[in-house]
Amino acid sequence: MAVVTKLERLREFALDQHGFVTSAQAADEGVSHAELSTMVSRDRLERPVRGVYRVPQVAETEYDEYQLAVLWTGVPEAHLSHDTALAAWEVSDINPSRIHLTVARHRRLRRAGGERYVVHYDDLDSDRVTWWQGIPIADVTAAIGQCIASGVPSYLIRQALDRAGRTSRLLVPDRERLTQELEVRDGGA
Repeated sequence: MAVVTKLERLREFALDQHGFVTSAQAADEGVSHAELSTMVSRDRLERPVRGVYRVPQVAETEYDEYQLAVLWTGVPEAHLSHDTALAAWEVSDINPSRIHLTVARHRRLRRAGGERYVVHYDDLDSDRVTWWQGIPIADVTAAIGQCIASGVPSYLIRQALDRAGRTSRLLVPDRERLTQELEVRDGGA
């Protein structure tokens, strides 16, 4: 029987997270902080931000920065949201300069390394959080609602309503409700 090393266990775990593993997840796999530090010093792991490690044997993808952002928060309910979710779902030409994340309202994040992130605090219903490229994300309906509330320009929201409305991602009643919310926000109703 082959012996599975701790690094191999971390690698297997990281395969589902774009090459990343948190220190808490490593501890669950039986890897101590001291062992993580040793792996980093021997170039077996990389440490892009505090509490998150990258297994370099896992190929990088274009989605790594989004996975890292969610794991950086250190909280299980964190997910991509707002402008970032609209861009990910490809329903709008929005091009956010920072990654938008949402965590529970009762959380207060005080972590270094979050300069590229915008953290929103909200208790989004769990049925409004889904998966995109293996990363938790607000569904299209929730993302459009978040963007209306946060003041994203109307033309980008109308574009999202139109494009998503032509798919099964946005149901007709939700589209009508969100259109009404946008009109109210813009002073048209």
